[in-house]
Amino acid sequence: MGWRFMKRWRWGFALMGVLMVAASVHLVSKAKCIQLIGDVVCQIDTDRKVVALTFDDGPTPEGVDAVLPVLEQHGVKATFFLIGNRMERFPAQAQRILDAGHELGNHTYSHQRNLFRSQEFYRSEVRRNQEILRSYGSETVLFRPPFGKRLIGLPTEVEQAGYTTIMWDVADKAESFPDVMDYAADIVARVEPGSIILIHPMYRTNQTARDALPHVLLGLEARGYEVVTVSQLLKLREETP
Repeated sequence: MGWRFMKRWRWGFALMGVLMVAASVHLVSKAKCIQLIGDVVCQIDTDRKVVALTFDDGPTPEGVDAVLPVLEQHGVKATFFLIGNRMERFPAQAQRILDAGHELGNHTYSHQRNLFRSQEFYRSEVRRNQEILRSYGSETVLFRPPFGKRLIGLPTEVEQAGYTTIMWDVADKAESFPDVMDYAADIVARVEPGSIILIHPMYRTNQTARDALPHVLLGLEARGYEVVTVSQLLKLREETP
C-alpha cells in the first residue's frame, strides 16, 4: 500500500513539474519585455517627451497609400516592420517607404506563429527577409517577432543575424475601440516618454487604424511629444548615463 502511494505521489509530483514548466514557457512567450537570449527593447528610459512610431505587417498598397501622406503632412518619420512575402507580392511598396525617408524593420518572411518550430525554420524566416530588405538597400538591425511571440529558437537566430528585438509598450486596440476617436485617444493616453507605439494599418480590416492615424499624431502633438523612428529612439538610450 505504501509503495503504491509513493508511486502515485511521484507521478503527481512529476505532472505538477511539467505543468509548472509549461506555464512558465507560456508566460515567457507572452512577456513583451523579457527575452532569454539577445537584446529586447519595448521602451527606453528618458525624461524627454519623445516616442517611436512603428507599423507592422504588409506592405500593401492600401496601407502605404493611407499612411505615407499623413506622416508627410505631420513631418514625422516612422519605422515599418515588413513581411518578406508581402514585399515579394508588392515589390514597389517598400521602396516607397524608404523613398519617403522612413526606416524598415524585419518582421520575418511569412509571419507564421513561431513557437516550437525547428531551428532551420527560424533561420529561414529571419534570413530570407533579411535578404529581401537588403535588396532594397536596407541594412536594418531592427527585428519584431510575429505576434510578439518568441522563446529561445527565434531569438537565437535574431541575435546571430545582428538584430535587436523591438517590442512595444503601447499597442493599438481596434477590437476594444472600433470608434476612430476612441482608438486614437486610447493610444495617446497611454504614451509615456520613451514609448514605442505599435499600429496595424496595412490590411482591409485595419480601416480604423488608418482613419485614426491623423488623430493619434494630433494628440501626440497636443501633449508635446516628438515622434521619431526606432533608431532615433535607441540613440537616446545610448546617450543615457
